[in-house]
Amino acid sequence: MSMKVLITGATRGIGKAIFDELSQVYDVYVTARNKEKLKSLGAKGYYVCNLGVNDDIKKLCDYIKDNQFDIIINNAGEYIYGNIEDMSSEQIAEIYNVNLISPVKIISAAVPYMKSKKWGRIINIGSISGVMGEAYASLYSSTKSGLIGLTKALALELAEYNITVNTINPGWVDTELGNESVNDSEFSKEEIISCIPQKRFVAPSEVAGLVKYLISKEAKGITGQSINLCAGLSVGC
Repeated sequence: MSMKVLITGATRGIGKAIFDELSQVYDVYVTARNKEKLKSLGAKGYYVCNLGVNDDIKKLCDYIKDNQFDIIINNAGEYIYGNIEDMSSEQIAEIYNVNLISPVKIISAAVPYMKSKKWGRIINIGSISGVMGEAYASLYSSTKSGLIGLTKALALELAEYNITVNTINPGWVDTELGNESVNDSEFSKEEIISCIPQKRFVAPSEVAGLVKYLISKEAKGITGQSINLCAGLSVGC
């Protein structure tokens, strides 16, 4: 019987690339806000959910408990750029719900089944901004940094059950969200690329390939890690 995977934020960018990679091997279920885009993926199953809404998260957790997933990919994320004093209470609640609180609740819902099987894989998609910090993206950076702490602690907590937990921290990725982030920033794409040691954005397929490796049997000894996939950005200019 094929293992069951749940990917959040699966309809575009990194999430779509992960779906394309894993659906060749696993029974992949997906969740996002757009029903039509979810249906068009041709996944094993889908669930329409806005991770910024508490009631939606609760219902998704019930769906997770009912379907008993072996592998969880917390990919959904939101980005906001601006001065901290300009952030509204609604914006703060939204980005923390999507980027950090929903992964916590999703993992909490998925872990009992993984423990009963004594096997599981949890991958969180973080960001290099959670490792290095990003001026004017303090909400985003702090949520992604939170995923790193969550990963380390859960890796210790779940190790005896053969459940691994890891975070992948992409740098600038050639996706719709990545390019929107460029537009929001005060720098041009050319200026950003000039500060990346490899002088390029990361391809979504690179992140998907690393996800596939981390959930494989060959990677069973890798847990609690925060892996920077950033074309050298975390090393310096």
